[in-house]
Amino acid sequence: MTTPTTLAGAPTADTTSPPAARRPGPRTAALLAAVVVAAVAVPWTVDAYTVSIASTALVLATLAMSAQLVTGIAGLPTLGQAAYLGVGAYTAALLANTGLSNGPLQLLAAAGAGAGAAVLSAPLVLRARGTTVLMVTFALGELARTVASQWATVTGGDDGLHTPPVTVWPGAAPLRAEGYIYLYVLACFLCLAAAVAVLLRTRLALVLHGAADHEARVRALGHHVTGSLLAGWAAAGALAGAGGALLIAANHYVSPADMHLDVSALALLAAAIGVGSMRGAVAGAIGIVAIRDLVGAETGGHAHALVGAAFVVIAYRRPVTAWWHARTARRRP
Repeated sequence: MTTPTTLAGAPTADTTSPPAARRPGPRTAALLAAVVVAAVAVPWTVDAYTVSIASTALVLATLAMSAQLVTGIAGLPTLGQAAYLGVGAYTAALLANTGLSNGPLQLLAAAGAGAGAAVLSAPLVLRARGTTVLMVTFALGELARTVASQWATVTGGDDGLHTPPVTVWPGAAPLRAEGYIYLYVLACFLCLAAAVAVLLRTRLALVLHGAADHEARVRALGHHVTGSLLAGWAAAGALAGAGGALLIAANHYVSPADMHLDVSALALLAAAIGVGSMRGAVAGAIGIVAIRDLVGAETGGHAHALVGAAFVVIAYRRPVTAWWHARTARRRP
């Protein structure tokens, strides 16, 4: 029996699948099923305001998966994913205002627009690494927000665009009740999450993981790192664009504020909370929205302070954890 090897050829006791793509065990699968059941039950267990907050959380969770794909998997930290969210949202809004109210078609068009925008911006992003990626993606995000603000004839400028409610299939009644909107957004989110789970079990994800760990070695083994990074960046753009379509379905409105730096920063924070795990990024995004919109409202409007405290905790978590492990290791006989 041969020993499994990693992409770079080093022996390992684990499988060759990326850590984020390992098959969940029975307990994890049961927990995920319970979470899905609980998510479906939300419209029947909480008030309409909380249901709308849950829809917002799913939009941010979609953006967090996009950020995790390039940050936690490919090793390219980004502060500009909200730009692709905005591209997808404006695409869906323009289609909706021209009479195409079908939500799934808007979703596909928005995902395509997000992927196209990502491909166009890739030559600028993929030349950089590390902190420089943050700077480049921040600049691209601010540029996209400025264009959306100034191109008033198309985007509505700072006033944004209002859209009619989406429909699920041709001839169906528009989704107006918060519960139905949430269930539609949840169904789309689960489909996107399933697509991401499949993607993370492909060779592309393995190459992205290897490039993040040791890019020069992966190139030396003959893998097309640049093409893989481009494909991963485009997939992340498509995912963010799809999140923009979900934003339109949930809020019936988009403005340049939805492309602001703080939206990208929250997605990056959720990815950091996940530490390379898609499930962790989703949980982080939901937790951030809960802190910002629910707990923050109950504590006298200190939402930004609470989110800022979460940033600090995440920033110091790894150094403190490493120090604690080193200290306990020295105490062992």
